[in-house]
Amino acid sequence: MAAAATAAAAAHLSSDPASKDRWVCFYPAYVNSKKTIADGRRVPIEKAVENPTVQEIANVCVSLGLQCVIEAEKCYTRDWTVDPARMGRVRVQLKNSDGSSCSQQTRTRKQLFAAVGETIPKLKSRHVQSGSGSAGADSGVASSGGGAQQQQQEQKKKSKGKKKKK
Repeated sequence: MAAAATAAAAAHLSSDPASKDRWVCFYPAYVNSKKTIADGRRVPIEKAVENPTVQEIANVCVSLGLQCVIEAEKCYTRDWTVDPARMGRVRVQLKNSDGSSCSQQTRTRKQLFAAVGETIPKLKSRHVQSGSGSAGADSGVASSGGGAQQQQQEQKKKSKGKKKKK
């Protein structure tokens, strides 16, 4: 009986793993360090990134050699208070028509989520200072990996130099 119910529920889905309705859904909440696991984060906090966007996720997926589609009108069900800038999801193809994985680096959903979470901080758009550079040219992956740590160190130096007035 349960098998018949499962088959009926999945009857609208294609049996071809390469069909877009079978691609993996990837919501930004899955790799958002501001979310708890109860709120929908699916990776360890060490691999999560602060407030990722669907465009950043799509850029990383393309750089990993995966096909993806942005569905901007979709919203994550656990994140009903999301602002329009954080809406959307990315559908990612992990398997070919014959069932083989599209990428050796990301064979499973968990590997995909972890790879995206680790790569987003390396994007050039995450390293650009406000007011400089064009937004269109900032979507690639940065070559240096220590930019975020360097910014944190500079902020600490600035805060140490300021004295509180009584």
